[in-house]
Amino acid sequence: MALKIRLARAGTRNRPFYQIVVAEATAPRDGKFVEKVGFYDPLLSDTAERVRLNEERIRYWLSVGTQPTERVALFLGRAGIIPAPEIRSRPSKSQPKKKALERAKARAEAAASAA
Repeated sequence: MALKIRLARAGTRNRPFYQIVVAEATAPRDGKFVEKVGFYDPLLSDTAERVRLNEERIRYWLSVGTQPTERVALFLGRAGIIPAPEIRSRPSKSQPKKKALERAKARAEAAASAA
């Protein structure tokens, strides 16, 4: 039984609210979980209030081998519970492709020669 600390979505459409839960890795995102250990409200403007964590329980679950997901690891790193993880770079799939780069270069050259 592999456990993870992850986000479970709640709230309504266009008003997301996430609970930070300990759940089995095979359980559905919003399905069965073992324990709630915090919440994340991305709509709050005050960044200090966006994430609330039950540090004592999180430390317990980490001590028994539970692994946090990437997003939760960022929250835990900012709270000082675990060392801050490295932030991954954006995937290269989202970068402009060869043709788009060629068109941008041509536009830049045309603008430079017109000026």
